Amino acid sequence: MISHVTNSVDDKADRRIPITVVTGFLGAGKTTLLNTVLSETSAGKIAVIVNELGEAGLDHDLIETVEDEIVMMQSGCLCCSIRGDLSGTIANLIERRDDGALRFERIVIETTGLADPGPILQALLVDPELAKATRMDGLVTVVDAANGPTTLDAQIEAVSQVAMADLILLSKTDLVSPAVADALSDRLKSLNPSAQIKRPVGGCFKLDILWGLSGLRKDIDPKEAIAWTSAAQPREPDPLGNLSGFSRPKTTQMAMSPHDTRISSASIVLNAPLKDAAFDLWLDTLIALKGPDILRVKGIVFLQGLETPFVFHGVQHIFDPPVPMKNWDGDDRRSRIVVITRDLGRPELQRSLDMLRAHQPDLATKDKVFLTHD
Repeated sequence: MISHVTNSVDDKADRRIPITVVTGFLGAGKTTLLNTVLSETSAGKIAVIVNELGEAGLDHDLIETVEDEIVMMQSGCLCCSIRGDLSGTIANLIERRDDGALRFERIVIETTGLADPGPILQALLVDPELAKATRMDGLVTVVDAANGPTTLDAQIEAVSQVAMADLILLSKTDLVSPAVADALSDRLKSLNPSAQIKRPVGGCFKLDILWGLSGLRKDIDPKEAIAWTSAAQPREPDPLGNLSGFSRPKTTQMAMSPHDTRISSASIVLNAPLKDAAFDLWLDTLIALKGPDILRVKGIVFLQGLETPFVFHGVQHIFDPPVPMKNWDGDDRRSRIVVITRDLGRPELQRSLDMLRAHQPDLATKDKVFLTHD
């Protein structure tokens, strides 16, 4: 089952350190987010890794001590810079924690504004020691509501950051009209239909929205796992929007940029359990042909002969160990798969999904396939 994954999360309690990656283009508001994370204590002690500590813009009122390139905050959280490579920095922090020199329960990594987050997610998996000690808890992308549209038009990296996110934080919404913010939200949803989109105002929000974003958790609630592989719900209409008797103005429309059209997403719902060989063949073929262009593949899959489904997730050709969902109950045995790609045309994506559906029994005629961006 899934030939390129050799093991899955076992039945023991998962004691790996959760890692959250925070990305977003230059000026989006990542520093404001980090200061909020470092000032709070609700999530326990956190180690934040930034590229350059001196440029992090930390609130100095929160700083308690500075020692050996690690800033200690009054909340007990830590902040350090990447020394050498990211894997080495994380390994050093974990070693010092194991020795009792440092204390933290989770890690937050801030990427540079120009970074494609894919290599960071892969680095956490290909290093065997880090794979044993840490797990991805989610990818958070901060998007500037004022400058975000221009950035998405000009920078493919910013588009990739949005397409790969589990959670998108729309910052600086107080600087634009509600119509502009709504139009940008719609554009972000078209790039990544399954991501949550939140609008913290002035950096004020509950930190718990940052944690537990990944569906690859052994104890995840089935409803959360389904939401992780499903399109976000549309905005609810404003109940006060037409009290005057006049229709609410239509949301401002934003034209798609050439960068947006390079991103395609597909969602497929299969009603009957899959043959394991058919699933492996489909996934292996997709990765072999288009691996570098696959930003994310994730899903909940039922296989023939197994009572419970498993959750899987991959970036390009690197995959997390699949997680069996032993707390699944009810009669719903539909598989849900989401594919987000770059520079992969609709016909190619459709043929790939047809290849998977071709191995289904007669119930396959009721399967659902949704594609965006021709």
